[in-house]
Amino acid sequence: MLNPQWLRSFAMLAQTGSFTSAADELGLTQAAVSQHIRHLEDSLGPLLIRRPRALELTPAGRALLEYCADMELANDRLRARLVDDGESGVVGLITPGSIGLFLYPRLLDLQGKTPGLIIRHRFAPDAEVLESVLQNRFDVGLVSLKPDDPRLTATPFSEEPLELVYPAGEQVQGWDDLQRIGFVDHPDGKTMANRLLSRHYPGNPGVHTLPCRGFSNQVSLMLEPVARGFGFTVIPRYARQAFVQKDQIRVLDCHAPVIDKLWLIHRSEWALAPRVARVVDYLRTQVKTAA
Repeated sequence: MLNPQWLRSFAMLAQTGSFTSAADELGLTQAAVSQHIRHLEDSLGPLLIRRPRALELTPAGRALLEYCADMELANDRLRARLVDDGESGVVGLITPGSIGLFLYPRLLDLQGKTPGLIIRHRFAPDAEVLESVLQNRFDVGLVSLKPDDPRLTATPFSEEPLELVYPAGEQVQGWDDLQRIGFVDHPDGKTMANRLLSRHYPGNPGVHTLPCRGFSNQVSLMLEPVARGFGFTVIPRYARQAFVQKDQIRVLDCHAPVIDKLWLIHRSEWALAPRVARVVDYLRTQVKTAA
């Protein structure tokens, strides 16, 4: 790697056309500037043609001058990224699908009010969220199980009950009604259903005994077959709240709810950047307002 001081001396020399003027601008001696140029030429070959009243750059000198300009732009970009006013820059958030459906439109609202912010959001299961935050691919993430990795800081973010959602035209009283209606599955469907149904219908034979009426792995579409009357499902509340056709579905009143806690995670070795902290504070407010 070329010495930055040598590069500054060369760029100033190319700008002023004089060793004396370059030295004055840089606060160096003329001998120091000459030495810097000699070091560069020892490494890169002739950079200057020295004439009595002018200096001319060789092709290698012109290439080096372009390199100096590129390095200055890179330095400017780095300084811009390090100077964080909370109003601009990229913020990466990775979350499970259900809470993501709730948060993403609100993130876009914030971006609309703060054009300097750029929101990157990804839906992912817990394992991918953990790995992505650990590998610095995202600034913050949400998980349903508190991690014990010392590289991560985890703080409570929100609570999310599981809900049994069934078609608006149906009546659900007992297990026989669920048997008649049938179950619409999704990647975590059976696990969530068993947790909730064991609480609401103790001693039931299990969701695996119910007829399966369909399957979807798209969190935004999981309630579509329910709304069309094909069966019931069990999903987190935020996914149900994000569903548009609310008049086509009903939520069973569970007197003993199953509630999952969501944890906000980020790397513990450094503080959140101001722009990230601002987004997190905004999302916490949104969650509290919706509660």
